[in-house]
This record gives sequence, structure tokens and C-alpha cells, in this order.
Amino acid sequence: MAKNIEPEVVEEEDWENFEPGGDMFAEGAPPKKAKHFWPSAKRLVGLLGPEKGKFSFVVLLVVASVVLTVIAPRVLGQAMDVIFNGVLGMQLPAGVPVEVIIESLRADGQTQFADMLQGANVVPGEGIDFGLLGSLIVVVLGLYLVASFLMWLQGYILNRLVMRVVYKLRADIEEKINRLPLSYFDGRQRGDTLSRVTNDVDNIQQALQQAFSQLVQSLLTVIGITAMMFVVSWQLALIALIALPLSGIIAGVVGVRAQKLFAAQWKHTGDLNGHIEESFTGHELVRIFNRDKEMTEEFDRRNEGLFDASFKAQALSGAIMPSMNFVQSLTYVLIAVVGALRVTSGNLTLGDVTAFIQYSREFAQPVGQMAGMANMLQSGVASAERTFELLDADEQDPESESAKLPERTDGHVSFENVSFSYDPHTPLIEDLSLEARPGHTIAIVGPTGAGKTTLVNLIMRFYELNSGRILLDGVDITALTRSDLRSHVGMVLQDAWLFSGTIRENIRYGRLDATDDEVVEAAKATMVDRFVRQLPEGYDTVIEENASSLSAGERQLLTIARAFIADPSLLILDEATSSVDTRTEVLVQEAMRALRSDRTSFVIAHRLSTIRDADTILMMEAGRIVEQGSHEELLARKGAYYELYQSQFAGEDAEESFTLEEALDPAAPTAPVTEQGADDAEAEPATEGS
Repeated sequence: MAKNIEPEVVEEEDWENFEPGGDMFAEGAPPKKAKHFWPSAKRLVGLLGPEKGKFSFVVLLVVASVVLTVIAPRVLGQAMDVIFNGVLGMQLPAGVPVEVIIESLRADGQTQFADMLQGANVVPGEGIDFGLLGSLIVVVLGLYLVASFLMWLQGYILNRLVMRVVYKLRADIEEKINRLPLSYFDGRQRGDTLSRVTNDVDNIQQALQQAFSQLVQSLLTVIGITAMMFVVSWQLALIALIALPLSGIIAGVVGVRAQKLFAAQWKHTGDLNGHIEESFTGHELVRIFNRDKEMTEEFDRRNEGLFDASFKAQALSGAIMPSMNFVQSLTYVLIAVVGALRVTSGNLTLGDVTAFIQYSREFAQPVGQMAGMANMLQSGVASAERTFELLDADEQDPESESAKLPERTDGHVSFENVSFSYDPHTPLIEDLSLEARPGHTIAIVGPTGAGKTTLVNLIMRFYELNSGRILLDGVDITALTRSDLRSHVGMVLQDAWLFSGTIRENIRYGRLDATDDEVVEAAKATMVDRFVRQLPEGYDTVIEENASSLSAGERQLLTIARAFIADPSLLILDEATSSVDTRTEVLVQEAMRALRSDRTSFVIAHRLSTIRDADTILMMEAGRIVEQGSHEELLARKGAYYELYQSQFAGEDAEESFTLEEALDPAAPTAPVTEQGADDAEAEPATEGS
């Protein structure tokens, strides 16, 4: 059963990092704000350094596109003037100078009409100049066509440019991860590190692709439209700009109140999601205690709270856009009325007013885009900041290649006065010395926190020593590259990790150049072949990501087969039988016996029954070896090992045990399941479902 997850409690000042409708509970979701915006933004822009030439060309394309887009309404206004002047000209007597007509109109008291004619370019008696009108329309269409092409071209170039930058960034992150020490991952949640590598990089890509381009385009468009509006009429421009402070006031007043309501909505969402998660993961427990009704009532209560909070938040936030539209419509009405008055007074042409109205409509769109892109850019910079923290993390100590091991080593391991601690203020292993002779099996036992796993991790150079040294066949392991060292070591962990793929591919992972025959040979030697042969697809059976189709024992046997095919000189078994039942333990023991043959082995075990045949048993407490010797020698001393053994096997006579033949026979009676193997006893092996 998965562990219960309490609903995440988010402090009030952190609500700004979430957005409505977002998956705030997704592990490792990208942040919305950077702690140090400008330094991170500057470094993010620095990623474009190798592509600055093409990036500058992209900016020039955007500038050219915006200029053409801004000019087009002005030309369209001129086309409107051609139509309007042609219609007026047809209504005036031909051959009469327009000045005479204007004076006549003023004499008759038609001052307004006279002012309009004076401001227009009218030729009495002539109609619409369709030749000029057609040319202007072609120019407008050409401007929009070229502007659209330039925008497509800049988007195409920018996408390729950004993809190359992100490609290199991903490569740098991958190389960095391989250079980070294991201690870096010990102190962080895996989901957070995974998010930095995936979600945050995707967020950076989105910010670079969209935010930068859209911000540049929108900013230039706003500047260009504002300039053109003042060129056409500074009075109308001032009216159009009234919408900006009014929209800001609406967004500020309503937005702040809506943010608080959204905070309540997200809190109720967290409460409800936490309850649902508990209900599903603890489904069996709910049924056992007959608490279905209480869980349903609690769901209804939390769901009602979420409904109420969501309705208020959405209702208030939904008023923002209508209010904005009202301000824009009010501005549009004012521009139309004032513009019409200025046309009739002869101060503006109809084409100018038409162009201005189009500018006013286009003005709101880039302003809104800038606000949206600013949020996206801020989120992208925050993701960049997290990614840079990963790239700037302290790396593991530099490698030395002053020594080289032969392809096959004897596996002679020596610890000489080794000291190590995770925390400088809390000593763990101090002045430890031991020797593992070639071909011997060294078992390590002791209470939790005694330093058993740490000891073998030091052999693998997952951590560096504080003092002392470890020798492999007389060579200091710090004189070897980590790759060279680990190529001689095989490791079977307590958690049997399998990759998505076939059984054959999972075994071959130990040595990628192994043939199919070698895979089968390794499987037979480690008791894997017996259950693989019963699967419909055999070695080509595809294992799911969590390998749920296999029992815990079968998964462990596969990891042993994977280590077997690697043919290491040195073997490490870290509690490889702790999660299997007693029947499967016999099979795993037999597989490990085959694996340990002719190679030095370090075995960490909680079950003392699994290490009775070890050449040397180390009893560790608080990072020190308090006893060492064979199983019989340590029992005879009646010390710490004897007490641990007695605590585990006080009732051994009452327990059943299995021989290898009985373990291989599914019809054999089932022995009592130990506490460690209880979980596995509930899982059915894959062969039973075949």
C-alpha cells in the first residue's frame, strides 16, 4: 500500500507561485518566481551568446515586421480617403474651383460642411479614383503579407536557435549529473532533481521560444502604434491612453481580491485532494473498519468548501475581462465621437479617424500579451535559476588515472585506517582496518545505522574518505578512475530495480555485449530460467516500469542474473534477501552462491541465516567493527553477534525450513513467512498468472 500523503500546506506568501487551474500538487512543478531575477535573467540571456548573431537577425526581422504592420492601417486610411473624397466630388459641380464652392457654402450658412470640404482633398465633379484605390489596397495587402512572412521567418529561425541552445543545456545537465557526488542526491528529493532536468528545462525552452519573441514584438508594436497615434492626432492619442491607467486600477483592485480568493480555493483543493488520496491508498483499511459513510461525509464537506471558494474566486476574477472590455469600449466611443467631430470640423480626414480606430483596437492586444509573457518570462527565469543551481553544484573530487587495473583482478580488498562521516560534527567510521582475501565472503551485520552500507559504498567510491585508504589488489582506489574501479565490481541492492524492456535486455544490462546464449547461461546459473521458461514470451517478455507482473523474489533473481553476466571480480550484496519469503530465500541463496563463486564478496544481511557460510563475519556498531570471525567462532564468544543471533533464532526449532528441491517444487507445503517476507507473500509470481 502506498503511503498516505498529507495535503501540502502552502504559506500565504507562496500562493503567488501557483496559478488557477494549475497542478499545484505535481511533484517538482516549475516555480513561478525567481529569488534573484536579474542575475538569473542575465545568465539566461547569456545562453544565447553563441547564437547572438542569429538572435540579432531575429530581432531585426521582428522590427521590420512590426514597422510594416504599423504602417498598413495608415495606408488603409488613405484608401478610405480616396473613397470618401470620390463620393464627395461626385456631388459637387464639375469645373468649379473647390474654394468657390467652400465660400458659397459659408455664405449659405453651411459652415460645418464647408470646413469638412476644406480639410478634404476633393476634386469637384470627379468620382472615386479606382486606379489609386487599387494601388493602395495592393500596398496594404503587400504590407500585411510581407509582415506575416517576416514573422514566420523569425519564428522559424528562433525555434531552431532556441532548440540548439536547449539541446546544449540538456547535454550540460546530463554531463553535470554524472559528475555530481552521491551526497548531492542524498540531500534532495528525487522529484525535485528530476523536475530541474525535465520540467524546468521545458519551461526555459518555452520562455525562450515565446516570451522573448512575443515581448519584443509586443513592446515594439506598442511603441509603434503609440507613435502613429500621436502622428495622426495627439488629442485622440491622449484619449486612447486613458484606458491604460483605468485598466491598471481594475487589475490592481479586483486582482488583489481575486488572488486571496484563489488562495482559499487552492487550500480547499489541497484538502480535498489529500482526502481523496488517503481514501484510495487506505481503501482496504476504510473497508475493514467500516468507515465508508464517514469518509463520504468528509468528502462532501471538503467538496462543498471547494465549491464555495471556487465560485467566489471565479466570479470575481471573471469580472476583470468584462471591466477591461467596458473601458476599451468607452475609449472606442470617445475616439469615434471626437474623431467624427474633428472630421466635420476639417481638422482630420475620415481616413485618419479610420486608421486611428484600428490603432486603438490593436493597442490593447500587445499590452495584454506583454502582461501574459511577463509572467511566462518570470517563470522561465525561475526555472533557469533552479537549473543554474544544479549546474553550479559542487562536483565530486577529480579523478586520477595514475594506475590501471588488469581486465581481471584477484579481488583483494584492504581497508587501512579508514575514517568517514557524512557530517563533520558526527563521526561515523573511525580508524577502521580490515582485509578481504581473494575469493572470500565477508558478511557485514549490525543494527541500523552501524555503517554497513556506508562501508561498501566507500569501496565503490560513492563517497570519498576523510582519511585512510582502500586498496584493491594493492592499488589505491583513488588512483583509479571511477569507471575503471566500478567495472570490476558487481552490486545487488535490496531494492530490485528493473528497467522497462524485455527480461533478456534487463539481464544483458550487466554486460551489453553478452550473447543470447550467455544471457540464458547466466539465467540458469541464478535460478531465473526456471520461471522465465513458463512465461508465454519467455526471455522476450516485456517488463513494465514497476515490474508488477513479477514477484519480489523473481525481480531479485533477475538482478542477481544481471550481476552474474557482468562477471565482476568483486561482488557486493546489500540485503538481497530482506524482501522475500522463506521459499524464495532458498532460491536467492542458491543464486547468490553461484554468483559468489571464485570472487571476493561483501554481503550485508539482516537475516543471519543467510551468512552462516561466510568466511568472515564483521559485527559493526556505530561505525566500528566490534567483532569478527566465522559464524561458529562468534557464537562461541557469546558477545554482540551471539546476542543478535539468539534474538533472531530463539524459536528456530518451531520453524519449518526448505531444501533447494522443496523450494523448486511449487507443490511443497508453504513455510511460515517471516516479517520481512510478508509483503512478498501477498504478491503472486508471474508464472501463476501465465
